[in-house]
Amino acid sequence: MSPIEPMFAGEATAARLLDMKPKEFADLVARGFLPAPRDIGGLKRYDVDELRRVLRGDKIGAGAMTW
Repeated sequence: MSPIEPMFAGEATAARLLDMKPKEFADLVARGFLPAPRDIGGLKRYDVDELRRVLRGDKIGAGAMTW
């Protein structure tokens, strides 16, 4: 059975997916380099696909992220 790939992730998991410490990840979010989490029923979760698009440069110039 293949591992489940998350669609949304908590801060610690999102940081781990990007090979970062949670503090490093939170700092990049706070500074606007990474997208803020979504509120899903009071839970803060990061859209994994959105993180991928940002890191690949697909969102640059789309008005959402600037480097």
